[in-house]
Amino acid sequence: MNVTAKPAVPVVMGTSPSQAWKVTPDAVDMTRPAPPVRPLAIAAEPQNITVDLAKSALLIVDMQNDFCTKGGWLDSRGIDISPNRKPIKPLAALIEAFRAQDIPVVWVNWGVRKDLLNISPSLRHAHNPRGDEPGIAQPVPGTRSEVIAVGSWGAEVVDEINPGDKDVQIIKHRFSAFWDTETDAVLRNMGIKTLFIGGVNMDQCVMTTLEDASFLGYDTILIEDGTATTSPDFCVQAVLYNVKLLFGFVTQSAALLKALAGLSR
Repeated sequence: MNVTAKPAVPVVMGTSPSQAWKVTPDAVDMTRPAPPVRPLAIAAEPQNITVDLAKSALLIVDMQNDFCTKGGWLDSRGIDISPNRKPIKPLAALIEAFRAQDIPVVWVNWGVRKDLLNISPSLRHAHNPRGDEPGIAQPVPGTRSEVIAVGSWGAEVVDEINPGDKDVQIIKHRFSAFWDTETDAVLRNMGIKTLFIGGVNMDQCVMTTLEDASFLGYDTILIEDGTATTSPDFCVQAVLYNVKLLFGFVTQSAALLKALAGLSR
């Protein structure tokens, strides 16, 4: 009796349908069908913008205990962390809205090696300029902090907005989330082209991350009230000026939430 062989079911090789191959024993389909465009119009500066949510992600930088929580590293140094807590409420609302629309939420956080084998002297100096305080990966007496060391309490995201099971988490060990990390590869494999960026500190890790994203060809939108810094206000104004002039766009969480609320899933 002749039995007709069933055609092989293609194996999908890729993390996103729009980036994946379909493989059978005798053929490989590399067409990568693009997902349907999901346009979203948003009020922004210096111009209003329309993005494709099918190619977008919310990128949150360094909302972790050492920068945003009492008993963390900055707090132990006598730095007022209250500015860095202001983005928590806007980001919490945005995270919920992005998840509801199945838009990826990506977290990038400091988490240095405890042996510091990939950390240069200049980076150590930036975190301990006089050499008389606990440096990165060192315990801070009287606190729960082990300065931004991987696996430490200080490197964990603040409780109010901790990552969910389906969010993407990336560890970094530079100011920019794109330098010597997997961030670019992860985003490209997800088919991401547009980044809504928030977190702390606005003029340091957020800005260098946004700049590098722009240099790599991503569309960058800074969420003004979803980011903050403990630096003086002129640093904030410089960031906003340069983002709008050179690197991307600036929007508010309310504008983004209003736009998302008008969508159906």
